[in-house]
Amino acid sequence: MTNLFSVFDPCTGSLSMNWISTLIFIMIMPYKYWILTNKLSWLINSTIKSLKMEMENLMPYKGSSLMFISIMMFILINNLMGLLPYVFTSSAHLNFSLTIALPLWLSFMLYGWLNKYNKMFSHLLPVGTPPLLMPFMIMIETISNIIRPGSLSVRLTANMIAGHLLMSLLGNNTTSIILMTSIMIIFITLMLFELAVAMIQAYVFMTLTTLYSSEVNYE
Repeated sequence: MTNLFSVFDPCTGSLSMNWISTLIFIMIMPYKYWILTNKLSWLINSTIKSLKMEMENLMPYKGSSLMFISIMMFILINNLMGLLPYVFTSSAHLNFSLTIALPLWLSFMLYGWLNKYNKMFSHLLPVGTPPLLMPFMIMIETISNIIRPGSLSVRLTANMIAGHLLMSLLGNNTTSIILMTSIMIIFITLMLFELAVAMIQAYVFMTLTTLYSSEVNYE
């Protein structure tokens, strides 16, 4: 017995190969990308250069932009691959997003508390806080730091699964040809919206991770 959420089930059998779609872009990447300069390589290189220039304004230390840009490109490719028919959307699962967000957050916290504990304590209490509100501000800042990996992963997962769920709901209820033709306009609009969401969510994930890292590393 299946339901509407069965299309997001990562295990569809004893020999499930759904998660292979996470790395399937390596198989379909044209070989010319590695040999000659073409439009695809130009687009990727231009995007990386623009992101690097923006990250230099957010991150005080150099050298970490390669890691964050690589994470963004990895999430972006998986988000775009999920828009293709019969391709498993790995970024719509917490197994994918939480696996990326949790190790990054743990590394930031361990580095900050082991090397810059005075600065980490000062982050818990904003400047100019009234004495009466100091205990509450420390509790709020502590909770906000703890839920950061969850908010990063749930934000990506929820935004990716919402559009797919809506399109699946509309597709299962179109029985007549006339109704299906009229809903095609809605489907095209949703696909354009999902394309924008796929790019925006990858960018948001990279930007927030960079900001969390800059809070720890900033002198």
